[in-house]
Amino acid sequence: MELKTARLTVLIDPAKKHAFEQLCGRQDMTPSQIVRKLIRDYLVLHGEEFIPSGLAKKTGRTPRK
Repeated sequence: MELKTARLTVLIDPAKKHAFEQLCGRQDMTPSQIVRKLIRDYLVLHGEEFIPSGLAKKTGRTPRK
């Protein structure tokens, strides 16, 4: 889990937003949790390396693949 966060503003059709929020609720997850997972999966899919914020200094971890 990341130790720091940054805001990402996304413009979306209100009907899609409502449907997305309803689906997230039925899955007992927040929209933010789903969006973070989608971004992580997208980075991994495209081979983009990253180190979750704050973990590299604390654990000495190498970038994720």
